[in-house]
This record gives sequence, structure tokens and C-alpha cells, in this order.
Amino acid sequence: MSGNYIVYAIGLSAVITFFLRALPFLFFGKMRAVPEWLDRLGKNLPAAIMAILIVYCLKNVYTEWNFAGLPEVLSVLTVGITYKWKHNTFVSILAGTICNMVLLRMQ
Repeated sequence: MSGNYIVYAIGLSAVITFFLRALPFLFFGKMRAVPEWLDRLGKNLPAAIMAILIVYCLKNVYTEWNFAGLPEVLSVLTVGITYKWKHNTFVSILAGTICNMVLLRMQ
């Protein structure tokens, strides 16, 4: 791969990303109101995505009680508890990740 190809790929990715982020502001300018269904989707979608991520993370946890899925379950509980305690997503994810890494190293 040549250096020019990489520069062009990064530039094109930057332009597309900028356009996609600016698109809602261009489409829903000051003159046009956001539709009610889109506003409702914006409020409900983050929780739905988090639920899907939790299911995806726990899909390989064994149903037998042999402590094989204990790090994952305890990490999810850690994320939930720290989020309820601090209401900070970054702190919750960091605490859950640290908990998971420590428990995986202890196995």
C-alpha cells in the first residue's frame, strides 16, 4: 500500500464522518421541527442498545453453575451498581472493565 492511498482513505473517511454528523443539522434546520417519532426514537434507542450489548456480552455465559460465567455476571453487576451510585457512564464502564480483567486473571 502506498502512502498516498492511506492519506486519501483517511481524508475520505473524515469527509464522510463530518457529512454524516452535519446531516441532521442541515436537514432539520431552524425552520423545521424534529418529528415526534424521531424524538421518541432518540429517547428510547440508547437503552435498547445497552440492553442488546448486555445480551451480547452474556451470550456465552454457561447455564450450569460452575463459576465459568462469574466474571461476566459480576462485571455487569459492577457496571449497574456504579452507574446507579455515580450516574457516570465512563466510571461505570471503567469499573466493570477493571472488575472483569481482575476476575479473569484470578481464574
